[in-house]
Amino acid sequence: MTDSTGQRARPSLLGASSQDLASVRPGKLQLRTGRTCDIDPQHLIDVFGAQRQRFIAVLQGFGPGDWAAPTRCADWSAHDVVRHLCDANRIGIAARADDGTLDVTAGFDPRTTPREWLAASAGESPGATLGRLMATTEELLVLARERLAQGRRFDVRLPYGPMDWTVLMLHGFWDSWVHERDVLLARGTEHPTDGDATAYATAYGLFIAAAVASMFGSQVQEKLKLSGNGGGLFDLDSRDGVTLTVSRVRTAGPPAAEVADALAGRSDIAAALGDVPASSVAALSALADFFNTPVGQSTT
Repeated sequence: MTDSTGQRARPSLLGASSQDLASVRPGKLQLRTGRTCDIDPQHLIDVFGAQRQRFIAVLQGFGPGDWAAPTRCADWSAHDVVRHLCDANRIGIAARADDGTLDVTAGFDPRTTPREWLAASAGESPGATLGRLMATTEELLVLARERLAQGRRFDVRLPYGPMDWTVLMLHGFWDSWVHERDVLLARGTEHPTDGDATAYATAYGLFIAAAVASMFGSQVQEKLKLSGNGGGLFDLDSRDGVTLTVSRVRTAGPPAAEVADALAGRSDIAAALGDVPASSVAALSALADFFNTPVGQSTT
C-alpha cells in the first residue's frame, strides 16, 4: 500500500521494525510501513466495533439449534466459532511488545492451534459465550483506543513477521469478518457488513496472501478490479516486499467479498478471481492451500 506522498511503502515481511495501519479514507485504503507517517487507526477500531455489534445482534436471536449448527469451518459449530472469536479478543487484549502468540516460528499453526485454545472453554453454555464475546469485545476496543490516546507503539509477531499492534487489530478484524461469514452464510443468512468493513477484509486478505506467496518464493503484480460492497481497484505488487494500493471506486469485476472468502480458503480462488492470469492465481492460492492442507502434508 502507499503512503500519503504516493511513495510505495515496501516492508520487509520478516524484519520490519515499525508498521502502521491507516484508515479507510475517501477513495483510498493505505497501509504505511517502515516509516513515520500520519495515520488514523481509530477508523479501523470504529469499523471493527460496528461489525462486531452487528454480529452480536444476530447472535442474540439464536436458539439452541442455531448455536449447534455446522459452519463453513470443518468440525466447528457456530458455538465453536464464537468461542474462537472470544479467544482472538483475548490475544488482542494481552498483546505486548514482541508478543509471539501468532508466530509460526514459535509453534503457532492456524490449522491446529485455535482448536487447542478451545479446550479452555469446553462445556461453556452459549449464553455464557455470548456474554464473554460482548465483554471481551468491549474490553479490546476500549484498550485499543487507550493505546492510541497514549501514543503507544510496539511490534508483535504475526504469522508472516513483526508488525505494529495496529496491524494485529486488522488481522483480528479480518479473522472475525471471515468467521462471521462462516457462521451466517452456512445457515443461509446474509452477512451484515458495509463497504469499509469489506474493503478492509479484502485488502488484508490480498496483503497476507501475497505475503505468504512471497514466503513460498512466488511474486504477484496485478491490478485487480473488484466490484460490489467494498470493491475498487486493488493494485498489488510483491516483487520487493508487498505493497497494496486500494482506490475505492465503482468498477466491474468479481465481488470483493467473494474474493476475500476465496483468499481465506472458503471457495475456489480461480473461479473467484475470474480472468486473473494463472500465475498470479497460483501465487495468491498459497494461503488458501495452506489452510486446506492437512497438518503433516506439503502444500506443494
